[in-house]
Amino acid sequence: MSIEVGSIVEGRVTGITNFGAFVELGEGKTGLVHISEVADTYVHDINEYLKPDDIVKVKVLNVRDGKIGLSIRQVNNPDPSPAAGRPARGRARTSRSFEDKLSRFLRESDERQAHLRKSMDAKRGGRGTRRAF
Repeated sequence: MSIEVGSIVEGRVTGITNFGAFVELGEGKTGLVHISEVADTYVHDINEYLKPDDIVKVKVLNVRDGKIGLSIRQVNNPDPSPAAGRPARGRARTSRSFEDKLSRFLRESDERQAHLRKSMDAKRGGRGTRRAF
């Protein structure tokens, strides 16, 4: 079996690291599926998606210096355009999304500060109470 860029082949997961998974393609050839090429969504823990000895279909992305780059994500989403799998970006959506994130951050920050103030007040013996030494 010849490994050509763009071809889709089946392989067996032989090892998992924090940055990706190694897939045996046959004929003693092994390639790497980078963690960013495992799924269309953000992958925090690759172990939630793959296990050793899993049989997977992969797309060959590149072959350089004997190293083979693979993708599971592009088998499931064959559109090769850079925007494929990403949400549409537009000025209104980006600013609205940013505003939503900012308001969420501020709300959570206020809640954390209120909790810390309450905790500190309890340690001081009440609100505004200061001891004179």
